[in-house]
Amino acid sequence: MRITDRTRKALTSIGLTGYEIRAYMELLRSGGMTASEISQRSGVSYSKIYEVLGSLEEKGWTSSDDSRPTRYTAKSPATGLETAKQRIDSEFSGNSGVITGELAPLYEKSGTSEKPDIWFLSGTVNIAAKVLEMVETCRNEVLVAVPEAGEELIKQAMPKLRYLHDRGVDITVLTSDKMDAEAIKALGRISAVKIKKGLFGGGIISDRRYVVILLGHEMGGAPSSETVAIWADHAGLAGFAREYFEYLLKEARAV
Repeated sequence: MRITDRTRKALTSIGLTGYEIRAYMELLRSGGMTASEISQRSGVSYSKIYEVLGSLEEKGWTSSDDSRPTRYTAKSPATGLETAKQRIDSEFSGNSGVITGELAPLYEKSGTSEKPDIWFLSGTVNIAAKVLEMVETCRNEVLVAVPEAGEELIKQAMPKLRYLHDRGVDITVLTSDKMDAEAIKALGRISAVKIKKGLFGGGIISDRRYVVILLGHEMGGAPSSETVAIWADHAGLAGFAREYFEYLLKEARAV
């Protein structure tokens, strides 16, 4: 069984080398083996195989026993991924501290300020156009919170959401318990759907950067016949919106 280029690229992106992927895949196919057997079956040269297997074990993808010769076995992909996530998170946290500690004072001293791109949108057509533009450029993750009033937006975005689903983008939808049952069923085919009673606000977050916040039919106490929203290209605002989205998810029930 050969893995797809998409899976190979995903494994590479989280830190596995080509040799490590070949050795791990052979262990998944054949079960426990010695280093010599893995070398022969995977095509990784014997001069490199111990280094490769040692790296795989350090990264949490394989384990070894105390037999002579040593036998190696593959851990589950879920275990390997969790170890990779912890390592990446730890590295990011450490690098973030170093970068912020040295560069933030320089930025503050320069006297400059960020000018995020923020738009005020009015009307379902205009909002839908911006949402579709966001969805079109999404690469990794889309989070959608849809109140009952946003049902029309979802209908317009559905073809694009299906397209993202087929490309492997993770889609999570939080919707109102008053949403049409057929619309919820359709969403369930392409995304993880959760329902929250009394969901009033809504929005979409794309790739942890772009965000649309639906403000409903009223803003600042002034009645309006049109839906209004805010669109922003701002990682900080998107991060805040994402935290609130995850908070709402905890109180919602899965479909």
